[in-house]
Amino acid sequence: MALVPIFFVLLLGYAAGKIRIVDNHHVDGLNALVMDFALPASLFAATASAPRSEMVAQGPLFVVFGLTMLILFAVWFWGVRSVFNVTKSDASLQALTISFPNLAGVGLPIVASVLGPKGAVPVAVALAAGSILISPLSLIIVEISTNKDRGVEMSVRQIAGAVGRAITKPVILAPALGILLSLSGFELNALAHGCLTLIGSAAAGVALFVTGLVLSAQSFRLDWKVVAATAASDIMRPLLAAAIVYLCPISPEAAKTVILLAAVPSGFFGILFAVNYRLDSATTGSMVIASTVFSIATLATAILVLFPH
Repeated sequence: MALVPIFFVLLLGYAAGKIRIVDNHHVDGLNALVMDFALPASLFAATASAPRSEMVAQGPLFVVFGLTMLILFAVWFWGVRSVFNVTKSDASLQALTISFPNLAGVGLPIVASVLGPKGAVPVAVALAAGSILISPLSLIIVEISTNKDRGVEMSVRQIAGAVGRAITKPVILAPALGILLSLSGFELNALAHGCLTLIGSAAAGVALFVTGLVLSAQSFRLDWKVVAATAASDIMRPLLAAAIVYLCPISPEAAKTVILLAAVPSGFFGILFAVNYRLDSATTGSMVIASTVFSIATLATAILVLFPH
């Protein structure tokens, strides 16, 4: 019940793109609906309406999930630079893809299926952690590296501008503002909550459909790098989260939630950034496809072990 509906909608989007019912090379409109409207509204409503005590209790999840992503990002970046001699830009986007799971497209509906409506809060906190820590770090490396390749040295102001553009996107800003509102003690107006919930209810289904569309436009190329990336994202990431949880003081319920979130397959932000910067989107696309397919087994195992009832 948790997995089949998720992958049904994802495959629906994939099939719609493959047989050209929907143009899978021009998904800007649908992507804007998800990333700029539906998902930000859903995450803001969930976080802003959460009691302050509940939001404070999410602090360990933010730390553990952020630490998990940072460690995996650093290890993959160093590894592919050393072993495969990959450029800094491509290594950064691959590390982003592997370390930052698809919380918007797969994480939100999975956690909502397992935990119910309250699952939106930890997803929003985890998304905020990745948006604050991983995305800006990756974009800084890409911006500096691509400009250096063109013989242009970026100023501190230009780097700050790139980071500013990254962290002010609605999908990043909304959960962060919702968290701040919750921590301030203010309650979200019932009418505002109803309005945001109505558009936000489209987030999970449309995000999955768009994920399938994006994947259908990517050429799949299986090599040892893709195999290693799949193992890193679907196996090593949740195991790393479990190891950090074991060493950190965190409640059993939060520990199970963070491990489940870490088991979500690779996200597609790396593909979008690779296309924007004209970098190697084929490799990142293959990593996302392989991770998503393999996660059918790993996610099922994670749910069975963590939430047997």
